[in-house]
This record gives sequence, C-alpha cells and structure tokens, in this order.
Amino acid sequence: MSWINPRDIGFAARRQMAEIGHGARLFFRLLTTLPGSLRRFALIRDQIHFLGNYSLVIIAVSGLFVGFVFGLQGYYTLQRYGSSEALGLLVTLSLVRELGPVVTALLFAGRAGTSLTAEIGLMKAGEQISVMEMMAVDPVLRVLAPRFWAGVITMPLLAAVFSAMGIIGGWVVGVLMIGVDSGSFWSQIQGGVDVWRDVGNGIIKSVVFGFTVTFVALLQGFEAQPTPEGVASATTRTVVVASLAVLALDFILTAMMFTI
Repeated sequence: MSWINPRDIGFAARRQMAEIGHGARLFFRLLTTLPGSLRRFALIRDQIHFLGNYSLVIIAVSGLFVGFVFGLQGYYTLQRYGSSEALGLLVTLSLVRELGPVVTALLFAGRAGTSLTAEIGLMKAGEQISVMEMMAVDPVLRVLAPRFWAGVITMPLLAAVFSAMGIIGGWVVGVLMIGVDSGSFWSQIQGGVDVWRDVGNGIIKSVVFGFTVTFVALLQGFEAQPTPEGVASATTRTVVVASLAVLALDFILTAMMFTI
C-alpha cells in the first residue's frame, strides 16, 4: 500500500494558494484600469462589438425558444388552478429574475469566453505578450483591460435581449397559439413586476456574472501554457470554471436578495 507523501500535499496546496493569489492580484489590477481604459474607449468599443454582436444571434434565438417552452409549460401548470391569465407574469418573473442572467452567462461563457481564452492564449503562444513587455507596453492595460470592461458592459445588454425575446416567445405561444387574452397577459406583467426588486436584481446578477465570466476567460488565457495543448486545456477550463462559478454565485445572490 502506497502512502501519500505529506510533502506532496503541501506543495500542491502552496501551488494552489499561489494561483489564487495571482488571480486576485490580476483581478484588482484590472479594476484599477478603468480610468485608463475609458481614455481609450475605442478599444472597449471594438471589443463590445466583437463580444456582443457576434453573440447576439445565439442569445436572441435561445431566449425565444426558452420563452416558447415557458409559455407551454406555464400555461398547462396555471390552467390547473384557473390562473392562466397570469402566464405573462410567470414567464416574465422567471426570465428577469433567474433564467435571463443565468442562461445568458452560460451561453456567454461558451461563446465569448472561449473566444477570449483562445485569443489571449494564442497571443501568448505566439510570443506577442512577451514582445509587448519588451517594448514597455503593459499587456494588462493594452490587451486584458479593454476585453474585461467590454465583457462587463456586454453581459447586462445580452441578458436584457434574452429576457425580452423570452417574453415575446411566451406571448407568441400563450396568446397567438393557445388563446390567452392579450390584455391580461400584458396587464399582469405591468402590475406584478417590480422594477427595482425584480428587474434590478436581474441587472445586478448579470453585472456580477459579467465580471466573473470575463475574468475567468482572461485569466485562463493569460495563464495558459504556450502550446496548442495548453490553449485547448485553458479553453476547456474556462467553460467549466465559469459555468460552476455562475451557478454558485446565482444561489448566493438569490439567497441575499430575497432574504434581506
């Protein structure tokens, strides 16, 4: 029987703590780059186009089909209790509170997050990061910061598109296909959705998820091994780590928002 060497456990723990410390330093450094990044807003604008515009189709189509499903499932559930007129409220609250921010973040991690990781990893493998450092150009300020702030700005916008398309999908199924009264559908939404408690909480979640997913993607790319296998492994880690972080943060934020 082979015994685990305590020295190996100590080395692994120290290495893990060093990685966490390095990630925390990079995160706080990115937060301090906001004034400098705003002075070069053209870089952020280009990244918003790259991250947001190219993710818009999958976000919009996914939101529409999620709305279709919620319209069907919600109607047959509410019909048992004679409350089918509340279908619009059910679909809207489910989207703006939970599904909109969460599903958007997961799709963003799979589409834009992997793209960021691969891009930064290939720049590192091609020694472009090293060349910038030799030319006294800060790669964090020039490469990471614009992408970081672009992701933070893009995520709430995409979440809003997802929720809007989901509500439209629920209206199409509930009103046009099933026959729920259109006036009741929209009046229930208007009377039952609170701007600050429901929509505001969804916006806060989407902003937090934007920070999380974008930072995970940039960190994995920046720390990737400069080899094809290293970049591929970093891309896989981006999806896994970002998805688990989003789901964990969603539980924490939901518990805080509805218990305080």
